[in-house]
Amino acid sequence: MQTPTTENWSNSDGISVSMLEQITPLILTYNEEPNIGRTLQCLTWAKQIIVIDSYSTDTTLEILNSYSQVQLFQRKFDTHGQQWNYGLEQVQSPWVLSLDADYIVTDELISEMATLPVDGQINGYFASFKYCIFGKPVRNTRILPPRQVLFQKSKAIYIDDGHTQVLQLTGQSALLSAYLYHDDRKPFSRWLWSQERYTVLESKKILETPINELDWVDRIRRQKVLAPWMVFLYCLIIEGWIFDGWHGWYYVFQRVLAETILAIRLIEREKLKNK
Repeated sequence: MQTPTTENWSNSDGISVSMLEQITPLILTYNEEPNIGRTLQCLTWAKQIIVIDSYSTDTTLEILNSYSQVQLFQRKFDTHGQQWNYGLEQVQSPWVLSLDADYIVTDELISEMATLPVDGQINGYFASFKYCIFGKPVRNTRILPPRQVLFQKSKAIYIDDGHTQVLQLTGQSALLSAYLYHDDRKPFSRWLWSQERYTVLESKKILETPINELDWVDRIRRQKVLAPWMVFLYCLIIEGWIFDGWHGWYYVFQRVLAETILAIRLIEREKLKNK
């Protein structure tokens, strides 16, 4: 991949600085053998890549060690928020590009980041996603909200939120026009294992949070029966994945199954609580 031409700015000492030189990609890994190589191939422009690994047992570490820019740290996983904050502590550059191990940074996004001002008024940037099934993007992925992936390190901290994490950023944010690919090729058994862990945390959050503090999606999930059916209709008809062939159907089934597992977990937690 060719690194795009970058515009240069001068700092207070008159030294020319480009935005890409101020960014360090930060990635969390655990047994990401099917994904991490493709993610790293899109980061050849980065001087340094920080990876926080949760003691992978597959060939993830071998792949990471084959890239000279990668600085590898290992830490036992406790929560996503704690893991990401530990990663932030290792970053030395002013800007961080926060990536999951199955995110693919597109050439368009690299070019857009290169044109951003180093010392502008914006402290963080959101990016939208195109979801891929076995490498093929499905047509619409509005079900995946934009994520704040690029931000000033000094302005940011992660907090845990259900099964995942939320970035708290001081200052202004903007939305990038380019996108990321979300292309997870881990086996279905690993996906099920992840859902088992995620739904435990997510059901706890949904049931223990006052309903007036939940967003509209979690309010629907709290009804248990509605969410799987609504996701089925939304993904198949409104998003149009019925026209994406078996790739679209695969993603529809995956999203419906995820919501069904969460609904079962909510019922289980409520019934056990009432005993």
